[in-house]
Amino acid sequence: MSDEELFWRASFVPQVKQYPFSRVPKIAFMFLTKGPLPLAPLWERFFKGHESLFSIYIHSLPSYEPRFPSTSVFFNRQIPSQVAEWGRMSMCDAERRLLANALLDISNEYFILVSESCIPIYNFTTIYRYTAQSKYSFIGAFDDPGPFGRGRYNPNMLPEVNISQWRKGSQWFEVNRKLALIVVSDVTYYPKFLEFCRPACYVDEHYFPTLLTIRAPNLLANRSLTWVDWSRGGAHPATFGATDITEGFMMKLHEGQECLYNGKPSFICYLFARKFAPSTLQQLLVFAADFLGY
Repeated sequence: MSDEELFWRASFVPQVKQYPFSRVPKIAFMFLTKGPLPLAPLWERFFKGHESLFSIYIHSLPSYEPRFPSTSVFFNRQIPSQVAEWGRMSMCDAERRLLANALLDISNEYFILVSESCIPIYNFTTIYRYTAQSKYSFIGAFDDPGPFGRGRYNPNMLPEVNISQWRKGSQWFEVNRKLALIVVSDVTYYPKFLEFCRPACYVDEHYFPTLLTIRAPNLLANRSLTWVDWSRGGAHPATFGATDITEGFMMKLHEGQECLYNGKPSFICYLFARKFAPSTLQQLLVFAADFLGY
């Protein structure tokens, strides 16, 4: 299907809300990557034994040919893809493409976007329960009055988007089925962002947060589930290598966190972390059982 056909098909919503069959809600894990998934063995261990509770979708460069064995959970999970450029609408197109493909499976209820450098920092049961029992979806959406927030707003967004509705956030999100449908069916705000949010306005930081703040603000937790380290400075968060993966580092992944979960204080705020280089795989496999629970 073309994108136009795909989004149209994915936007179908049943009018009878009660399912006439036994439905076990699944999490759709959507991998946005240029090519390989170097941390796949770690994810394989994370997924093992929970096959009825998840689906996997991979969006890579069209030229990439995966070589997963038929026994892998990643085997044959590639979706028809196009080139996605950081900071441009093609990146949001890739994310919408992932959502649309995942929506075609009526069992998918929760949709989590991750990259090839992400790892789960809790076991599958904890992540599933945390996601399924939340009253809100997890997408960062905050009003930044500075030059990298409201400073990127273009008055040509009016009347669809007012500057008071302009939001910024991480592109790594979790949304439920209702919000995923809003994203793939949007034809009102998409053209505005396509035309008027171009570098130095980075659309993947603004389109989804602004769209969902306008359409469904009461369903947002206004925070991401994916932890990154900005302490090293620069336009991108820190990338961790093999020498970074120590017992002390693994302990820090769960320490010093406090947030609201369903309106109450929680010490579990992030379920995933990035950015981990391919060289970290062996160390992560050594520490995963003791520190990540899988």
